[in-house]
Amino acid sequence: EACVAMMKGGSKTFFAASRLLPPRIRMASIALYAFCRVADDLVDEALPGQAPLDVLRERLDAIYAGIPQDHVEDQALSMVVQQYELPRHFLDALIEGFAWDAKGRTYNSIEDVHDYAARVAGSVGAMMCWIMGPQQASTLARACELGVAMQLTNIARDVGEDARNKRIYLPLEWMRQEGLDPAVWLAKPECSPAVQRVINRVLDEADRLYKRSMAGIAELPRDC
Repeated sequence: EACVAMMKGGSKTFFAASRLLPPRIRMASIALYAFCRVADDLVDEALPGQAPLDVLRERLDAIYAGIPQDHVEDQALSMVVQQYELPRHFLDALIEGFAWDAKGRTYNSIEDVHDYAARVAGSVGAMMCWIMGPQQASTLARACELGVAMQLTNIARDVGEDARNKRIYLPLEWMRQEGLDPAVWLAKPECSPAVQRVINRVLDEADRLYKRSMAGIAELPRDC
């Protein structure tokens, strides 16, 4: 109930989507998402000198040891881990992606962007698939691709907002191919036909992955 309240306040889109899931999956997905959301905020809002990634790893250690710390999202995730035997490497990948964000990492190629998106979003797709039931590698791969496609869509949508926060997730080599110097553009970001062409290429890649991921949907339980 506490995780539901958290989602209603800060993740309205996810909460609305979760209402479409069967009850047997809904609570687990909300518990999982609550931890992911809190972990993301912890890294984003960390002050200089703090080590949020070390804190998150310690919290995961406690969760997987069956002695979660006194945080509601840790208590809830611990139950999900026990009930579904959720592999820890999914959550470790997610936290590694958060670490890349904290370092302000940039990505030269679309393959580099894939590596980032697989961590911060593909991992969540795989965890949702695992909770729903299918645990074979091929279905988990399609779920990961769906997560990456969604992250590429977010990157395309948020180019301006990210630039104002001094972040850039577009493939740098694609920008250079359009005659853009990423560092110069980031110092004074503005929309242009060249930037739009890069964004369109990102969206084309997202569409390719959306199509690939469709094959996995037929392998989900009917109620999902």
